[in-house]
Amino acid sequence: MSTLYALVGLVVLQRLVELWHAAANTRRLRARGAVEIGARHYPAFVVLHGAWLGSLLVFVPPDAPPHGLAVAGLALLAGGRLWVIASLGPFWTTRILTLPGAPLVRRGPYRLLRHPNYWVVAGEIALLPLAFDAVALAVVFSAANGALLALRVETEEAALAGRPVSVRGTTGESG
Repeated sequence: MSTLYALVGLVVLQRLVELWHAAANTRRLRARGAVEIGARHYPAFVVLHGAWLGSLLVFVPPDAPPHGLAVAGLALLAGGRLWVIASLGPFWTTRILTLPGAPLVRRGPYRLLRHPNYWVVAGEIALLPLAFDAVALAVVFSAANGALLALRVETEEAALAGRPVSVRGTTGESG
């Protein structure tokens, strides 16, 4: 099996597991009264991620050797994503869900920056194509992701405005 297929397969598997986990958290949050904000732009992210991964399989030769440094960077980003998911616990979803009165998380990577999951995704979208010298794919999908993230962050910030900050870090935000 080519390294390209292996890496794309790992990312697809990771995304599927995350979607399963996020769906379970989403059901539990909705049962507690959480409300989804920005649902209209969610399908655009699904299409973007599918097109990004599909474009790699179409435009990158299967036998292209990867750059080890980029692959190492992807591994670090995967660890960052796990840190984000663990920090948010039952509040991590792929959607913008807000539970009225729940404070924001300020532990883990949330102590360091806003929306750390979006930084991880931006890094992945750039690094995976760059690992195989697909600079054009990295640029095109990074730009498209950046445009969607601008809308998403604006939507999420508005949804989370005025929420208290958690002292113990037990509740949170989606991204």
